Amino acid sequence: MLKLILGELNADEGSISMPNKTSLGYLPQELKIVYTKTVYEEAASCFDEITELKQSLAGFQKELETRTDYESDGYAKLLENFSETQERLDRLGVGNIREKIEKILKGLGFMNGDFDRQMTELSGGWQMRVELAKLLLSQPSFILLDEPTNHLDIESIMWLERFLKDYPGGIVLISHDQLFLDHVTGRTVEIVQGKIYDYAMPYTQFLGMREERRARQLSEKKKQEEWIVHTKALIEKFRAKKNKAKFAQTLIRKLERVEPIIVDELETASVNIRFPAAPHSGKIVVDCKEVVKNYGTLNVLNKISLEVERGESIAFVGKNGEGKTTLGKIIAGVLEHEGEVKLGHQVTLGYFEQHETDKLDPKKTVFETIDDVATGEMRLKVRSMLGSFLFSGEEVDKKVMVLSGGEKTRLALAKMLLNPVNLMILDEPTNHLDLRSKEILKSALRNYNGSLIIVSHDREFLKGLTDKVYEFRDKKIKQYYGDIQSFLKERNISRLAELDLKNKNTVQQANNKKESTKKSYEQEKEIKRHKNKLSKCEKNISEIEKRQAVIEADMSDPEFYMKNPKANEIMAEYETNKQKLEQEMEQWEELAMHIEELEAQ
Repeated sequence: MLKLILGELNADEGSISMPNKTSLGYLPQELKIVYTKTVYEEAASCFDEITELKQSLAGFQKELETRTDYESDGYAKLLENFSETQERLDRLGVGNIREKIEKILKGLGFMNGDFDRQMTELSGGWQMRVELAKLLLSQPSFILLDEPTNHLDIESIMWLERFLKDYPGGIVLISHDQLFLDHVTGRTVEIVQGKIYDYAMPYTQFLGMREERRARQLSEKKKQEEWIVHTKALIEKFRAKKNKAKFAQTLIRKLERVEPIIVDELETASVNIRFPAAPHSGKIVVDCKEVVKNYGTLNVLNKISLEVERGESIAFVGKNGEGKTTLGKIIAGVLEHEGEVKLGHQVTLGYFEQHETDKLDPKKTVFETIDDVATGEMRLKVRSMLGSFLFSGEEVDKKVMVLSGGEKTRLALAKMLLNPVNLMILDEPTNHLDLRSKEILKSALRNYNGSLIIVSHDREFLKGLTDKVYEFRDKKIKQYYGDIQSFLKERNISRLAELDLKNKNTVQQANNKKESTKKSYEQEKEIKRHKNKLSKCEKNISEIEKRQAVIEADMSDPEFYMKNPKANEIMAEYETNKQKLEQEMEQWEELAMHIEELEAQ
């Protein structure tokens, strides 16, 4: 669908249209670009359009000054072009371009020292971030994103969520990140069996409505099948009777015109991941003492100590570049380091790298990939194992080079399951996996009885999966008990991006703390007044959300527009309510922050 909208594919039937001057920005899953610039120069290249627009505007201005055919079609067209060009310039903004570029790059995880680095020095994931920065800076009418979170850490994903929420244009995205979908989108279009279903609601709400839709289809299909059986029985009964033959023919024609109801078969095929039972190991599985890792003059980890016990499930979180993957590689024994790392008694380790799919031989078939490394009894189970990962029949003879990103990830996971291990290190295992496959992988990991270390940016995937979280920050690590939600709650934040802000505020508040904590009468009065406003704001938000829920329930009916003569009015109300809700939420946030500042004085 994205490629049809972009014009990269032609539709066999029908048409795709959009208003003149509509601009589309597209971020694909994979890049095929040869870079020659620095990070900053590449990001700034998106502003080449501003130069071209200014030149066009100057040309239109000059022509308007010299022409006198004010009533002609040509003059009207010139005015239209001038106006559209000016609007586009206003949209892009011609203020402090450097400030805009730095703001977007930093939001996506770049530091000041990265701006002058050559693009060729960056990994594919960081190059993708620069492309995303260019897209966001250019502010097209519509942004089309294909799996934009695959190469972002949690902090950058949350920053992108906030950016997209405030984006003035339209957004169309494909994503397997459920929380990202819920936070960014208010409309879900499902494509199934050649049809689309359009729901004016976020993804999680859509799931419930989809189940209701399918239940209706099943009920209607059952009634139709019962009617068909009954009708056929009547035809057989009356066909041979002369006085009923005409009636029988009527039933036959009626039966021929019936279109069978098709029940949408959703996600019928799913991977079947079951990790082999973990061999017994000693109580201490990993013991790291004073681990130091430098890349040249860059220190990434500084005197890290960590102990992993048998059966523990641990998440590594933090910004990209803070050392999560590095420590995983050190524990896996694939990176040299300073300090001591010991694996416990009888520990067998399985390691899934972030770019594990790149290690697959593109010239081998799916079957050869597994068969070449299988040993013992596993040689006899290769085909059944591949079948459980959705490779069956002729698919096992496909070359790795023609597999999709999701298929490669499934194949790499299957390869990992060939030998039982009691310690697994998984670095971003969900990249390219669809939502159903991620759920099944998560379930399998919950049932795994060995020790687990997992690096992931997928908050929904991490939720309820681990019993410890290690935050990587400033070359150190800090331990938190529980899963990702417990970590966020304990840090008293809703977004990892607020960590820096909170630390700065804490220091500032400590430095500026007054000798006396007693609040004046006027301060108390002002706090009470703001709390009253906050309560009113919360009431307004609740009322708007209730009304929106009612409208969304109505709009979820595929025949909503046909049945309801006031559909356009309801849609207009829905959009107006969205704007009101955003305004109320912004006001609530401002009031809450102001109250917090007043109470801290």
